[in-house]
Amino acid sequence: MFGIVGRYLAATWLRLFLLCQGGFLAVYLILDFMEKLGRFSKAGASLSAILQFFLFKIPEMLGQTMPFAVLMATLLALGMLSRSSELTALRSCGLSIPRIVLPILALGLLCSLILLVNSEFIVPKSYQQMEHIEKVVIRKQSVNTFFRLNNIWFRSNNLILQAKVFDPKTQTLQGVTVWDLSPDMQPIRRMDAEQAVHGAAGWELLKVRTRSFAGRGGVVAAPRLAVPLTLKVDDLRILDNNADNFSFRKLREYAISLERGGYPAGRYRTMMHAKLALPFGAFVMVVLGIPFALKTGRTSGVAMGVGTGVAIGFAYFIINAAVQSYGRSGVLPPFVAAWGANLIFVLTGIWLSMTVKQQ
Repeated sequence: MFGIVGRYLAATWLRLFLLCQGGFLAVYLILDFMEKLGRFSKAGASLSAILQFFLFKIPEMLGQTMPFAVLMATLLALGMLSRSSELTALRSCGLSIPRIVLPILALGLLCSLILLVNSEFIVPKSYQQMEHIEKVVIRKQSVNTFFRLNNIWFRSNNLILQAKVFDPKTQTLQGVTVWDLSPDMQPIRRMDAEQAVHGAAGWELLKVRTRSFAGRGGVVAAPRLAVPLTLKVDDLRILDNNADNFSFRKLREYAISLERGGYPAGRYRTMMHAKLALPFGAFVMVVLGIPFALKTGRTSGVAMGVGTGVAIGFAYFIINAAVQSYGRSGVLPPFVAAWGANLIFVLTGIWLSMTVKQQ
């Protein structure tokens, strides 16, 4: 009997979830399309470019709307079953509330795993395509707008690099100076080069003049010189405005790079942990939605379920944004800031579930 009931509950929840998810995506697309259409039209964008832009934006929209759809499906599914007295009939047959809602919890966890894969592997690539279409194809901007181009400083172990210009097309740095320092931060040598080229083996200085400060000193010229810099081309990409759409691995590499250079990386550490925490917001919505639906399902209608879902969803994302802001500013540890809202709402859902069992 449990298998039949589980499949029935799962099918009911899935139908409502697909309906809610499709509705949220449609509304998001329409509103975003209306907001950007005028700007794209003024830039002379073709219809195919506009359609490609919104096609590549769907993974990002999915990540933002799925937790709401999961919450709404949970509230509506259990609310409908409670109003029709089906939940009462199931409990009278000896099924406990945890066994009844187990299929919904499993589906919520599955949605979180899907969001995790989407966030880590799909959104970063689709965002790059979307960004390229908007800035290069539609606005006719240069690809250079994606990179930090001027006055670049980078520290790599005992080396400090300063470059005047970065050219992303050729992946070269212009006007390069590299300082080699001792453990007590005393200069050992200075290398001045016209260019630094990034290849498979790392960075290589071209037309370099090396001045040594040890011993008798002197200047040595060489056509090429390899330097063990940990700097990557992606480290030169401007992250401040779009870091939320980078993968966990990319944010981790960037944070480590900043810390090696002696710079604080709490902002990016918080974003890094949030890449894992936010997808599990869908599961949190299930845990929180179940007791709300069981408490109000028999007396409330669809409108009440929708209103409750919107209120819970906005409360979650507002609290999550507030807690994460403390992590990005260094007030809270990055891990606590990223997972804090999930913990608060899961504990709230568990407490509410305990009160439902006592009724």
